[in-house]
Amino acid sequence: MTASTATLIGAARRLAREVLAPGAEAADREGVSPAVIGEVKRSGVLGVSGPAAYGGAQAPDAVAREIAEILAGACCSTYFVQAQHHSPVRMLAAAGSPARERLLRPLCDGTLLSGIAFSHLRAFPRTPVRVTRVPGGRRFDGRVPWYTGWGLNDVMLLAGVTDDGEALFAVADAREQPGLRPTPRLELAALTGTRTVGLELDGLLVPEEAVVWSRPYEEWAVADRPKNTNPSPAVFGVAGAALDLLETAGDAEAKETAQVLGERLREVRREAYALVDEVPPGERLADRLVVKTRAYDVLRAATTAAIVAGGGRAFGLGSPAQRLAREGLFLLVQGQTTDVRSAHLRALRG
Repeated sequence: MTASTATLIGAARRLAREVLAPGAEAADREGVSPAVIGEVKRSGVLGVSGPAAYGGAQAPDAVAREIAEILAGACCSTYFVQAQHHSPVRMLAAAGSPARERLLRPLCDGTLLSGIAFSHLRAFPRTPVRVTRVPGGRRFDGRVPWYTGWGLNDVMLLAGVTDDGEALFAVADAREQPGLRPTPRLELAALTGTRTVGLELDGLLVPEEAVVWSRPYEEWAVADRPKNTNPSPAVFGVAGAALDLLETAGDAEAKETAQVLGERLREVRREAYALVDEVPPGERLADRLVVKTRAYDVLRAATTAAIVAGGGRAFGLGSPAQRLAREGLFLLVQGQTTDVRSAHLRALRG
């Protein structure tokens, strides 16, 4: 680990310890606050994967994963809001779009926070969001069912499908404007604090220079499909936080349970990250799904154990145990695809 990456991880730990964890229950109930997002921006974590030439840390993927675990374990709502930011940074870094020169540096240095609106692409051949060419730019119509960070993000990476079957990504301001209207905030069983809404698109116009990427849909899908066969680092972060809670329960049974589950968590984490780091992305997908469902098993066991050890007190809204259990349930379906869902249900039957 270099001095710069160690500094970045240290900043993430301070952010988690001093800001996120103390306010996690409030963020869960009331919503992630602009003040907390300000602390996230100042911490430097938003530039972890950005190119150094644009003010980013250009840190290895392992560092980005560790930071994700740290933040998710402290406050999964805040983690999930900032997690949206890293996909636009990576896409802009690889693009030749004029938007790269305009936005990449402020995204890397924390001046701007980005959201994403593209998971609906996975519904293809249905096209919830359609893109058509108009003089000087593109027009977006349809509905984005899920957009996280409304009122906190400055810009968004918005995607749709064109009439000729291309997946097209463009950047837009994350605010209500002609052709873009948010729905009321979605009421969720977990992570309702992420300020998640739907977006109604009725003729949203973006200039041509805002287009970041446009390729045949299948080209995007081939690269996207393997990503969700790997467990999210947040799974390990939330499970680890639940085991830390179990360790402090002051009961010998709880401590022993935390030790046993901790070893399982470390083992499945090692296997998951070895597949990510050592195997090409499109290979051994079945093995990745097996490891992912095992990670879910440990997550459920860890968060359940925290509830059991806490007893009735664990159900108070001020208790981290109930929040972690609900965050764990959310992570079971976050980024879920048909392949992931089928593999998970098969594992549960088995």
